[in-house]
Amino acid sequence: MALTVGYLSLQTGTPGAILLPMALADERQNPLKARPAGPQTIAIVIFPDVEALDVTGPAEVFATATDLVSQRFGSSTPAYSIVLCAPRKGRVMTSSGVELFASKSLGDLTKGVDTLIIAGGRGVTPAMRDQHLVGWIRKTAWRSRRVCSVCAGAFLLAEAGLLRSRRVTTHWRLCDKLARAYPDVAVECDPIFLRDGNVFTSAGVTAGIDLSLALVEADHGREIALAVARELVMFLKRPGGQSQFSVELRSQATDREPIREVQSWIVQNLDSELCLDVLARRTAMSPRNFTRVFKRATGMTPATFVELARVEKARRCLEASSLGVEAIASQCGFGTSESMRRAFFRTIRVPPASYRERFCTSDLSASEQPEDHPTRESRGGT
Repeated sequence: MALTVGYLSLQTGTPGAILLPMALADERQNPLKARPAGPQTIAIVIFPDVEALDVTGPAEVFATATDLVSQRFGSSTPAYSIVLCAPRKGRVMTSSGVELFASKSLGDLTKGVDTLIIAGGRGVTPAMRDQHLVGWIRKTAWRSRRVCSVCAGAFLLAEAGLLRSRRVTTHWRLCDKLARAYPDVAVECDPIFLRDGNVFTSAGVTAGIDLSLALVEADHGREIALAVARELVMFLKRPGGQSQFSVELRSQATDREPIREVQSWIVQNLDSELCLDVLARRTAMSPRNFTRVFKRATGMTPATFVELARVEKARRCLEASSLGVEAIASQCGFGTSESMRRAFFRTIRVPPASYRERFCTSDLSASEQPEDHPTRESRGGT
């Protein structure tokens, strides 16, 4: 590789072993400081019991981006320089028993940080009591162009006073805890990642990879970010406004079997009539009782679940197919493109055409999508 990734080693074993809204959509309204001319230093803060994937996921994204930028543009200057830093230089045991190696201590890294990333994991709680670490994060954040957290790393940013009056996210299981501990922070449980100014927070574990891809896109363009995603064999590059909870995951998490079965049936029959009476009959319940049981089991009404499932399928179609908006609306059970447009505004706050323009992963020519031109939709009153 063109750079050293903190002397990363992936050996497991004993302790003696050797390693908005759309999130970036406000870039033009709220620009960051200029990027440095040389390699951008990505400093990832680690500590005992850190989550290994919170560290290695982003590191691999930036390392892969560096290789691809060098190959495509023939640059001899690495795009990124990745540094793992910890309160003390040396080996750091992760929560999974994999060792990381911090090539620098906090004292070694006093300037030149472009992007500061705070990893998460169960070691965050004792790390929050390390006043030297918290103070270093606060001081370094003010000198960095971007400040990021993965998963529970948001607690360290909050403890350092960096999240006051900001919109943030974290792992869904920790959202309530973060909101209670720091009432001056606006915690949002749903997004995969969020940007507020120069502070970026992401949800659990793999969401750090999604955030890192978005940062690469902001630095080097969509083509490089998609190439990185392909190189890492990711199914798709998820936008930050996407929910932590896919409809399929919501279905699998439901305890009551009749409700879980009807959720699965809904997802498989989105182009069918999914009114309350039809769904209630499948569970042999009255509509009123079905609504009460469904909401108690899932936290939402049947109608809300149906709409979320249809929007999720429509988003996948917009991202990966050349179908027009009318065809997608029909496939997903919306009936008309206007109904789908209203559902998109209710759930993700952007119209389908704008969503496709930003997140489509296919090479679609204008002639392949005549129904989906943003200016046409805007003339329709959006």
